[in-house]
Amino acid sequence: MRRNARRLSAVCSVLGALAIASAGLAPGAVAADGVQSKQWYLDAMGAKEIWKYSTGKGVKVAVIDTGVNPDTPSLKGQVLVDEVPKVAKYHVTQDYDGHGTSIAEVIAGTGAGGGIKGLAPEAKIIPIRVGLDQLKDEDERAKSLTSAEAIRAAADSDAKIINMSYGSEYYAEEEEEALKYAASKGKLLFASTGNTGDRGNKRNYPSMDPYAIGVGAIDKTGTVGNFSSYGNQVDLAAPGLDVQGYCDKTLTKYCTQYGTSFASAIASASAALVWSAHPDWTANQVLRSFIDTAGRTWAKNKPSKYLGYGIIRPRRVLIAKNIDPGPANRDPLAAENGADPDEDITAGGKSSDGGKSSTAPSEGASVKPGEKAGTGNGSTSAAAKDTTSGSSTQTWVIIGAAAAVLIIGGAGFAVLRARRNA
Repeated sequence: MRRNARRLSAVCSVLGALAIASAGLAPGAVAADGVQSKQWYLDAMGAKEIWKYSTGKGVKVAVIDTGVNPDTPSLKGQVLVDEVPKVAKYHVTQDYDGHGTSIAEVIAGTGAGGGIKGLAPEAKIIPIRVGLDQLKDEDERAKSLTSAEAIRAAADSDAKIINMSYGSEYYAEEEEEALKYAASKGKLLFASTGNTGDRGNKRNYPSMDPYAIGVGAIDKTGTVGNFSSYGNQVDLAAPGLDVQGYCDKTLTKYCTQYGTSFASAIASASAALVWSAHPDWTANQVLRSFIDTAGRTWAKNKPSKYLGYGIIRPRRVLIAKNIDPGPANRDPLAAENGADPDEDITAGGKSSDGGKSSTAPSEGASVKPGEKAGTGNGSTSAAAKDTTSGSSTQTWVIIGAAAAVLIIGGAGFAVLRARRNA
């Protein structure tokens, strides 16, 4: 269910907050001219080499979020306001939190003016504003789109990829139907899995819904964040810790943040890179290429409930010669979703029971949270709460950039550390 006065779910009778999936790590801001030096994941993913093959040119990404300001130095010329469907025009460029603009920059920022450099700097953004819990004005909320309405609007746009860095613990049938509609139009749908892995691990929709590709968050060492929600909604993992985003809606300063919001954005940017290089591929084929090349130390047919099929590595897809993306109309997640693997369906199709199928394969190797995969007794790199401030500030073990490149961008096994798989 979505917290919007205009619509109530037929499934759940209580109102639930629909919130963004990121948070600040440090109360202090960093200077804009130092932001790019803090984007560790660009080096870790081999961005300089990636950009020799693809920059995301020609691909549009719909960002369903708190609005996107098109006038930041890094987003000038990147936001296609004229291509926003009429139903979604209301205040679409007025970011009421700063989150949507941050997500857009992580995906497609040019880095101009010392701002965030997007992983797909020549992709374009189609902003879709949704009424999340951060929007406190009730009148504004009433005029804003619900999640289902926003997804349908994005589906009706020219975007090939839809990014949903938000979520709620409540299922809504209309949201699932909207995702099904978007998938039927050939869209690839990425959603953050949520940030309650260390706080009850609540369900998180739309990542739990059929047709959504759930993305968990990892740190510099390839370890899943202890906050990153886990379960069979996790399909892939991407960097989501110690990342940069705007501190607030004033868009004047960047802060170090964490969240599956950023992991979803990086997955969306990765898809833009691959789709730009392979414009004839379908959503199924782009997704399958990520599953086939994902960094993991477990069998591909035994996805981890913390990292799914592994860490997304667009570089491995882009440098592969004569890569076979498989059938255009076969869902690569059919086995996980309890569907017929020979059935022609769109990407990300999951059992339509209000959540992903419980018939998914058993989980991979047994590794305790924060320990090295395959050892069972490695030292932890998971965060400890900052007990001095009482906030959600986290501290993380950091390794060198060269090692990080081996983890995410390298040719061998990409995961040095992984969370426990059931």
